[in-house]
Amino acid sequence: MSGQPALLASDAERDRAVERLRSGAVEGRLTLEEFAQRMSTAYEARTREELDELTRDLPSDLTPARKAVQTSANWVVAIMGGATRKGRFRLATETKVVTVMGGADIDLRQAELQGPEATITIYSVMGGANVIVPEGVHVELGGLAIMGGKDHRPGKEPVPPGAPVVRVRAYTLMGGVSVITKT
Repeated sequence: MSGQPALLASDAERDRAVERLRSGAVEGRLTLEEFAQRMSTAYEARTREELDELTRDLPSDLTPARKAVQTSANWVVAIMGGATRKGRFRLATETKVVTVMGGADIDLRQAELQGPEATITIYSVMGGANVIVPEGVHVELGGLAIMGGKDHRPGKEPVPPGAPVVRVRAYTLMGGVSVITKT
């Protein structure tokens, strides 16, 4: 043990570490859940050593994350049946979900980001959709429900600044959409 005290991290160093993590997530090196966990830890870090440990497995030449340009959307369709997206997959900046007398389950906990923000637009007629996001992700739920419903159950932890954003736009007729934050 050298006896030297650990150097304290500054706010600027925390922000740089989070930007590096964000770039790693956009490049597909970290899942949404991994990014959210590491980002939360970075904002709580007291020393430079703690910040270095969070980014040690990422290349040092990561370019800053830029908003991705997406020309086509990913689609999830369930007509009189079901559809599931889970595990490790690349979440497009824009995803469309259509359910007609069926259901869709979309679990984003192991998803990779295509950009720092994603929009999931759900159209549901006599059906429904469930979206699961990990702790540390900012969720915005909007849209319109006619003879149906939409709800968001936030997690227990506050969302840190600079967190990835998932916008869910739900348009339901006699159907429902739930967004659940969990680990």
